[in-house]
Amino acid sequence: MTVADTTDTYTTEATSPSAPRKPVTIYDIAAAVGVAPSTVSRALSRPGRVSTETAARIHEAAEALGYKRTRPRRPADSAEETYVIALAIADVGNPFFSRVMIGLQKSARANGYTVLLVDSRENAAEERAAIGKVLHLIDGIVLASSRMSNSAIQQFNRAIPVVSLNRRVPGVTSILSDSVQGMHTVVEYLAAHGHRELTYLAGPPESWSNGTRWEGLTRACHVFGLRPHRIGPFSPTVGGGLHALEVWSRHPTTAVVGYNDLLAIGFMKAALARGLRVPEEVSIIGVDNVDLSALTDPGLTTLAAGARRLGTLAATAIVGHLRHRSQPQPAVTMLEMSLQERQSVGPAPGAAPVLPEIT
Repeated sequence: MTVADTTDTYTTEATSPSAPRKPVTIYDIAAAVGVAPSTVSRALSRPGRVSTETAARIHEAAEALGYKRTRPRRPADSAEETYVIALAIADVGNPFFSRVMIGLQKSARANGYTVLLVDSRENAAEERAAIGKVLHLIDGIVLASSRMSNSAIQQFNRAIPVVSLNRRVPGVTSILSDSVQGMHTVVEYLAAHGHRELTYLAGPPESWSNGTRWEGLTRACHVFGLRPHRIGPFSPTVGGGLHALEVWSRHPTTAVVGYNDLLAIGFMKAALARGLRVPEEVSIIGVDNVDLSALTDPGLTTLAAGARRLGTLAATAIVGHLRHRSQPQPAVTMLEMSLQERQSVGPAPGAAPVLPEIT
C-alpha cells in the first residue's frame, strides 16, 4: 500500500450563503484550539486516545469552522486500533530499505499488523506531509533513516508510538547500526593493507548516519595514522558514484569509502570505465551489504548493517509499545556492524593512482 492509496479528502459546509467555500483542514482546527495537528487527527478519528476536555474543544472548533470529513469513518469495532504500522523510508529505490521492509513486515504480520509504506524521496517536508495524511489510519510509525528534524519526530511520537532506525532521536526509541565501531573496523582493515590516505564519499547532508560514519572514520584514522579526506555530498545512488569519481580524481587517494553501497558501486563502475584497476590502483569499500554488492566484478567489500534485523527489531519494539498501551519508555539499541570481505580491497600501491585522460 502506498500513501497515494490512502489520501483523505476533506470539505467544508458554508454556514451562510455568503460564507467562503475555503477548505478547512486539521491545521486550521489545531490553530484555533492551540494543539498539534496530530492531536486533532486523533480526536476526530480515534475516540479515547485524547482527553475528554481536549476532544470536546476540538469537536466544537471543527463544528464552528464547518469542518466535515467526506471519507467514511472506520467501523466502530476498529476505531480503537487499526493494526496498521507505517514504515517511512528515505528512498524506495535503495535495496537497503527493501531488506528493512522484509524484516519489519514478517515480524509485524506474525503479530497481526499490516505495514503501510511511505517513501519520502530524501525530502523531509514530503516525509512529514505524507505521515500527517495517514496518521489517523495507523497505530505506530517506524522511521528508517528519517530526514525530518528531531522536533518533528518527537511531535509524532507524542501522538502515537514511533521507532527510529539508524537515527538517534532524544525521547524516541532508536535502533542503530554502530557506525563508529563499523568505521573503526574499515579503517583498521585498510591500514592492514598498507593504505595511508583514504577518501570518504559523503551522502546526503540531512542523513544522521552520514554524519556518524564520517565521525567514526576520522576517529579511526587518528588511531591508525591514516589521513582522511571528504568529498561530496553526493546522491546515495549509482549515479552519485559516477559523479564522485570526477571529484575524487582531482586529489586521488589509494582507498575510497562510500557512504553506502550504491555510491561505492557507481564510483567503482566509473573507475573501471576510465581504465583504473580495482583493487590494484584503488581500493573501494561500501556500507550496507546490499545484494548487488556481491554481484559486481570485482565483488564489493562492504560494511554490513544488518538491515533485515533492524526491521525485525523495529517491529518487536513498536508492537511492544502498542500492546502495553502506555507512554513508550525510549530505549537505544546499538547493533554491531561486520565487514564483508570481497575483492575490491587490496594492498596499497606505491603512489596514488592517476586517471587516464578521457579520449
